[in-house]
Amino acid sequence: MHIAAIARERRHTLFFLNEIRPFAPVHLDTEVDMSGVLAHRDAHRGGGRLSLVTYVLHSAARVIAAHPEANAAIRGRRRPKVARYGEVSGKVALDKRVGGRRVVVSAVLPDLDRADLKGIQHELERYRDGDPETMPEFASMLLLHRLPTALARAAYRRAVRSLIDRPRFFGTFAVTSLGHRAVDGFHSVGGTTVTFGMGRVVERPVVRDGEVTSAPVMRLNLTFDHRVIDGAEAADILTEVKEALEGFSAEEALR
Repeated sequence: MHIAAIARERRHTLFFLNEIRPFAPVHLDTEVDMSGVLAHRDAHRGGGRLSLVTYVLHSAARVIAAHPEANAAIRGRRRPKVARYGEVSGKVALDKRVGGRRVVVSAVLPDLDRADLKGIQHELERYRDGDPETMPEFASMLLLHRLPTALARAAYRRAVRSLIDRPRFFGTFAVTSLGHRAVDGFHSVGGTTVTFGMGRVVERPVVRDGEVTSAPVMRLNLTFDHRVIDGAEAADILTEVKEALEGFSAEEALR
């Protein structure tokens, strides 16, 4: 048996998990027929490849903008306060290496409700292809790794506790995907009122016009903070994102 201290490269994850402990999670899920998205992506190939995460960010941002009660954050236990934001920013989890260790880091993409698919994809690729040890956006995370533990923890709490500044660190909604592996669905808490979890796309039986056929289907999960919104609104959000994704088509990409 070998016992060792937690790696410094994972400190930011542990601090984040401690910060979101008051979260009151409730989980929903649905299946999305991705035929339209895949057809749209194939028709768009001349303009560069679009990731499925880009489509979810694009659709979810517009739905969240239409549900201002969910575009919010809460702070406090005895006298909780809720901040509702005019901006819609999405946090994305990324699988990276820092100090030679595989860790999860996050990037916040601002003003997603006004961004088009190409703009969202450009930002995703910048973070995907960039080195977190040299990108300025991750400088504060690297500082947490270098500071003494107690000082790093205090610095993290001081930075993220402000409701005004919270979107800079957590976004106003979050998307995370494990669809690159054999994961059908999962639920995650991204520190935001609403977090979407994406599974893989696989051919599954579906019924169309009374006939059983197959279609590429993705499990889309939603975790919401029950302190901020209730299940009815969360169900509306998940349904509207599903409908937006299923509304894509090859014809739209060619217009």
